Amino acid sequence: MSKPLLTTLAAACALALPALAHSRQITVTTQLKNYGGDGAYLAVYLTDAKGAYAGTLWVAGGKAKYYKHLADWNRLSAGDAKRLAGVTGASVGAGRKLTVTADLADALIDAGYEIRVDAAVEDMRDSPADVRVPLAAGNAGKPQAGKQYVQSLSFQLK
Repeated sequence: MSKPLLTTLAAACALALPALAHSRQITVTTQLKNYGGDGAYLAVYLTDAKGAYAGTLWVAGGKAKYYKHLADWNRLSAGDAKRLAGVTGASVGAGRKLTVTADLADALIDAGYEIRVDAAVEDMRDSPADVRVPLAAGNAGKPQAGKQYVQSLSFQLK
């Protein structure tokens, strides 16, 4: 390798490694109401301060043909080819909990980002943005009520 290339590579690593080291683990717990229907499809995702899609944390529900019912998430994340890479699982039954753990960059916390959950249940009304919680350190551990299917959402930062 040439010396300029090695210098560039070393500089890039020096800048990238601290960014990777500054992340926090987040655990998001979504408690569903006992709404009396089938299992819910849920999309747990982040938006930035302007409401633009920032990433998917988890999608509960295995049949992609129903993802269109997770309207806000589906619309916002449509351009993200990797939106489902390793972040899907079974639907969540009425009255049950979904717990999701992920690593987030420290820069996202207290920077205007939101955790959002879209919900959809077969033969029932869809609920885009059933719950929206600012990703702020002050909100950690404080349950936030949902609108329709979500009883509460809370998150912990480690």
